[in-house]
Amino acid sequence: MDKNQQLHDYLAQQATDFTNEWYESIDKGNVDGVYASNDPDVIAKLKRLHNSFYHQFIQAFTSDEGYFFENLDDWMTGVSNDEDHLHTPVYQIIREFLRVQHQFIEAVHDFHEINQSICTLDDVRIWSTLIVNRMGDIIVWFTRENMLRSEERLNAQQETIMELSSPVIKLTESSALLPLIGEIDTVRARFLLENTLLQCAEKNVSRLFIDLSGVMIIDTMVAQQLFQLVDTLRLIGVKTILSGLRPEIAQTAVQLGIDFENVEVRSTLLNVIKADL
Repeated sequence: MDKNQQLHDYLAQQATDFTNEWYESIDKGNVDGVYASNDPDVIAKLKRLHNSFYHQFIQAFTSDEGYFFENLDDWMTGVSNDEDHLHTPVYQIIREFLRVQHQFIEAVHDFHEINQSICTLDDVRIWSTLIVNRMGDIIVWFTRENMLRSEERLNAQQETIMELSSPVIKLTESSALLPLIGEIDTVRARFLLENTLLQCAEKNVSRLFIDLSGVMIIDTMVAQQLFQLVDTLRLIGVKTILSGLRPEIAQTAVQLGIDFENVEVRSTLLNVIKADL
């Protein structure tokens, strides 16, 4: 039998023991996320993932590079999308990859000690180099996938925050309130324009009260986009009433030459509600 195949079979026989040894050797007091969990289900899943990775990794000794990585693709996708791993610091996951790498290299040396008649120290060097190279590629692959998943989650969270910070709240059958609070930058202003138009159309709003009392400052570009929103709403049949317009914001609008002739302005939201509802 080919010595590479013999090494593969030797490692395959020890998969369960290696998984248990790996898990027991994790420093539970110095880890976060999935490695620190005491949940039996999470621990069982972690061991299954390690065992599956172990069996797939030893294919490196008997298959070419293309087949090896193609075979590992489903495992990598699963781990990269796993919620427990996404909530685990990436440096700790990389550290565990490196500990597994060390396990494999030690196992290769053990195999040589037992089978010196069929393999040499040069074989050990070749196998160890193969382990390091394959693991290095896997770490780069995982880091890239993890970063992409994290960015997707972050973008989704930011979009949710944007939606929550720009709610069109239905007051009556045809009127609604858009309370704006905090800093409005260019990105938020652009989202505000698109989201408000969409929500007004979906909720069949014909009168929209925009309260700016919670907005401390607006730059010229954002002010322009805000009043562009008012103009655009008018084009789709939505009458806009502004309230809580701070003097500095009003001054910025005047400096931009924004015409208030077609914009109804009230001093406070309370005045709006008393007069219009």
